[in-house]
Amino acid sequence: MAQSRRPTLADVASRVGVSAKTVSRVLNEDGPVSDATRAKVLAAVDELGFRPNLMARNMRVGARDSTVALVVPEMGNPFFGTVAGGVEDVVRDRGLTLLMGSSAEDEQSELSLITAFLARRISGLLVVPATGAHHRYLRRERDGGLPVVFLDRPAAGLAADAVVSENEEGARAGVAHLIAHGHRRVAFVGDRPATLYTRKMRQRGYRAALSAAGIPYDPTLVASAHDPYTAGVAVRRLLDSPSPPTAVFCGNNFASLGVVPALAEAGRRDVALVCFDDLPLAAVLEPGLTVVAQDPAAIGRAAAERVLARLGGDRSAARTVMVPVRVIERGSGELAPPD
Repeated sequence: MAQSRRPTLADVASRVGVSAKTVSRVLNEDGPVSDATRAKVLAAVDELGFRPNLMARNMRVGARDSTVALVVPEMGNPFFGTVAGGVEDVVRDRGLTLLMGSSAEDEQSELSLITAFLARRISGLLVVPATGAHHRYLRRERDGGLPVVFLDRPAAGLAADAVVSENEEGARAGVAHLIAHGHRRVAFVGDRPATLYTRKMRQRGYRAALSAAGIPYDPTLVASAHDPYTAGVAVRRLLDSPSPPTAVFCGNNFASLGVVPALAEAGRRDVALVCFDDLPLAAVLEPGLTVVAQDPAAIGRAAAERVLARLGGDRSAARTVMVPVRVIERGSGELAPPD
């Protein structure tokens, strides 16, 4: 059976016996309409199941939609799901709806998605930048009053609000934790590419901890991986090297998902491990997984609050909000090196 068409503004007007302009005045609360007519129009809207085309209306009158858009690199990464939850908690309380899409870590896909969101006349834009993306094209939107906030990674080519974790300090603390337990050969398994903002900051913290302890930086102990499989391959290669590490610092949660099972399959319960980002069930592993825990929900909330502040008239200079991280000791990072 063919699906019936959606009811239109003209259908509502015909049902009530008024003009389409009168129906529009009722729905937009714009212009004089008697209480009796308003009641009849709203009853007809309900009976017919009419839904106004808000996007078309906003384009016509130049208004912004009651939506905030969020662009993330990966839908499958639980970190970004929690970030989105933090954003939604804040904007929902202000009567705004969250739209979300994935760039698949591709700069052209990010551009296409943002362009589509902008066409909807959104009220705010939040972006976790894809690797290699540039954002100069958003300058006109920002200068025109659209709140634009970047999360997890700052914008490239645009002065804009950003909310990021204490990446460098967190990595420094995690590696220093391993060094404090006697390790001198600490490997670093970081994200790929090495130019990614979070990778750079965390590797900088790794090197800072080594330098503070008087340990020379050894590039042979550094590996790149963006998914669990390549992280597992990388850590096995490191452990099979002539001078293997006694400890590993994972630079992100996907690397952790590869390194943890690789160590287990190799029976290497003697290798100490600290991971940047917490993982589900990390506490029930044996030993429990020591992590540098981010607060992705707090990142999302802080970013949404920046959007609301801008919507409220804040015209101050762009700022970067740093969200604290903390080391959670569970056992894997407290293992001493072999005698």
